[in-house]
This record gives sequence, structure tokens and C-alpha cells, in this order.
Amino acid sequence: MDADAAMVLIVDDEPLNVDLLEQELGTAGYRTLSATSGEEALAATAKRRPDLILLDVMMSGIDGYETCQRLKAGEATRAIPVIFLTALTDTFEKVRAFRAGAVDYVTKPFEAEELLARVGTHIALRREIEAHGKSKATIRVLVEEARSDDTLIGESPLLERVREQITQVASTGSTVLIQGETGTGKELVARAIHDKSARRERPLIKVNCAALPRELVESELFGHEKGAFTGALQQRRGRFELADGGTLFLDEVGELPLELQPKLLRVLQEREFERIGGTRSLHVDVRVIAATNRDLHAEVGAGRFRPDLYFRLNVFPIVLPPLRERRDDIARLLHYFTTRTARRLGRSVDGISPAFIERASAYGWPGNIRELENLVERALIMSQGGMLDASGLLSAGPAAALPTESVGAATLEEVERAHILRVLDGAGWTIEGDRGAARILGLNPSTLRGRLRKLGIRKTR
Repeated sequence: MDADAAMVLIVDDEPLNVDLLEQELGTAGYRTLSATSGEEALAATAKRRPDLILLDVMMSGIDGYETCQRLKAGEATRAIPVIFLTALTDTFEKVRAFRAGAVDYVTKPFEAEELLARVGTHIALRREIEAHGKSKATIRVLVEEARSDDTLIGESPLLERVREQITQVASTGSTVLIQGETGTGKELVARAIHDKSARRERPLIKVNCAALPRELVESELFGHEKGAFTGALQQRRGRFELADGGTLFLDEVGELPLELQPKLLRVLQEREFERIGGTRSLHVDVRVIAATNRDLHAEVGAGRFRPDLYFRLNVFPIVLPPLRERRDDIARLLHYFTTRTARRLGRSVDGISPAFIERASAYGWPGNIRELENLVERALIMSQGGMLDASGLLSAGPAAALPTESVGAATLEEVERAHILRVLDGAGWTIEGDRGAARILGLNPSTLRGRLRKLGIRKTR
């Protein structure tokens, strides 16, 4: 018997009726429990939660009506559908059954086909309702996850240009491609576009394409049907369905497997897709905002990204400047993150050392704003109060900058590689965990591993 098969509780004081129902239901693929009285039924549901209850009306002790009312009064058993089995045919008795909380009734003697059809219908309906409830709960979690009091901090001309672009595109439904180095605030821009759009009351759903195992990306985006593959024990709605009416943010879209890119292209062009294992096309109204730290044009040339998908994503490009190109904003960012992080950590601070601000303004910030935020948090944790000074963290150890002349001469990839190596050395080549390199760099461990592969970084000792 399939462990995932629905379970039916049979409540009847006639053993022959119980045997007959167990045989019919078992043949149809259901698991069964049985009880010979209302009291036994209540005790059984306290231990196990059946998917449906077949309940006789006329029994010794408490009758079916009273049993049903008690089941519906319990929070844990309220949602279990109850079908009455009764020889009573009066309209009064039928109405009484529905008032007690039953979803249906079957008149004895019953036809097996009719009974099984009703059982199947009500179990499927209950599971659909449960799946809908889980989807709503998932949406609430994802919406809360996406909410933040972060904002775009700074007044540099480059940042003002980004704000102008956000205002220009927000009111449209156009696809946006946000490009920028790791840690420049691509997700903040996506949130700002969503919050200024007509979709702001609907969810903003985020997917980090680099953080998902390759074999699960399609299921995460498009969902799957029960039994579509090993381990698919129930139907799952994908992120496109959860974002219907709202916005889907595809972070690190450059990491999307090549074989999955045509399916994403189809959704962007036709607004429809099928779940894995499904045959029915689903239509959605979703605005897509994609982000990448890769040069997608170069990826197209290298054959790692489809040109048609690139052009479909690149309808309205927004390029975020790295922090080293907006140094006038560094002092504002330091004050912002210091105030916010001190409040979260319960620390008091009198201000920021001028020497720290000066050194931070000259630093290369290969990890950009995320690196700055993480540095402030480490400094606050180490601080004993008074003026915050993390100058030492910038001059030595994993967070040290490259020499100024090196930053000017090196390519971005060389700067990134050197910084990651420095952090890995400082973390003892540990990637995950509170003291791992991924946390220090502000990256998901999967994202960091992807960067190591791309940059050809391997542990040599």
C-alpha cells in the first residue's frame, strides 16, 4: 500500500458494513482505519488524522450527529471532511447532517461506485484547499522575506541616474535587467521598482538562480505535479505561480542552466508554462526583473547564454556603479549602517572615527556595499563603545584592500580573485558557517562556489 495514499476512517457499529467498506476502499487504493462507536472515532482521530471519515448515524452511545459536532468543535479535526452513511432518507435528517458539519451523505444500501466517487471528490477537494492554504502561507513568508527597510543611500550623480531609471521603468510592465558587481544593491533596485509599480500590493518573489541545485531549478521556477519524479510526493506550485499578479526577481540569472533557458524565454514571451509532469498550460501575469554580476553579452558570445533570452531580458538595462566609483557616498553609508546595525545588536556608539571614514573612503571595496555593511557589523561586535573605528580591519586580515596602485592597474576579475583568496586564507578555506568565507563576503555558499569555479580558484594545500 502506498504510504502517501489517503486514509479513510470508517465508523460503523456493524462489523459486516466495516468489512465491506474496507474491502472496497482497499481495492481502490485507500488506507483504512475503523471504529465501532463515536467514542472510538474521537479517540482514533486524536492519535491519527484521517483524510476523510465515513460516519454511520445510528450507533449506540453518542450517535453520528453528536460525533460529527465534536469533531467539528476540535481545532485539530475541524477540517476533516465527514460523509454520513445513513438509512434515513427524510429531508429533515439530511439537513441535520449538514448542520452537524458533514460535507455529504450516502444512503444505505449504497452503490460502491457512487461511494468511491464521493470519497475521491471530497479528498481531492480537501487536498486542493490545503495546497492553496500552503501557497498563501508561502507567499506571506516570501513577501516578508522580501520586505526590508533598506533604501538606496547616497547622492552621487551615478546613483541619481539609477533613481531616474527606476522612476522611468517602474510604472511600465517591462522586463528589467539589473547589472552590477556582487554587493552593489541589485535586489534593492528590484524592490524599488516593484514598490513604485502598480503591482506593489502583490508579492515580490525572489529566486537566487545560483543558490539552487541544478536539478531543482526547474521545479522551483515552474512547480511540479505529484509523481513527476522520485520524491515528488505532492503537487508543488512554482515561483511563477506564487508571483502571479506581482513581480518575480531572478537574481544571478546568468547562472541559469542553458537547457532551462528556452522554458524561461517561453514564459517571458507567451506568459504560459507547464509544471514538471503536467500537461495543462498555466497562464500567469508576472513582471520579471533579472539581475546578474556577469557580462551576459560575453556569456552569449561564449555560448553559455542564449542570445534570444538575453535580448528578451535586456529590454530596460540598469547598470549599478561599484562603490569605488561613488566614493562620496561611503561616509553616508557608514553612518547609515552603523546606526541601523547598532540598534539591531543593542550596541551604543558615539560616532565614527574620522580616521576610519578617511581610510574607508580610500579603500577599493571589491565586495562593494555588502562588504561595507559586514565590516561595520564586525566592528560593532568588537567595539567596547565610544567612537567606532575599524581602520585595523581595513589594513590587515581578510578584509584588507589591495594597494591603491594595484587596484588601478588590475582588472575587475583580478581584484575579485585576489580579494576572495585573501578571505579564504583568513577563513582557513572554510566556505560555510559563521566564520566561513561566504558569510564574510556576504555571499550564499553556492554563489561563492560558483565564483571559485569561474575564477579557477582551488585549494592548493
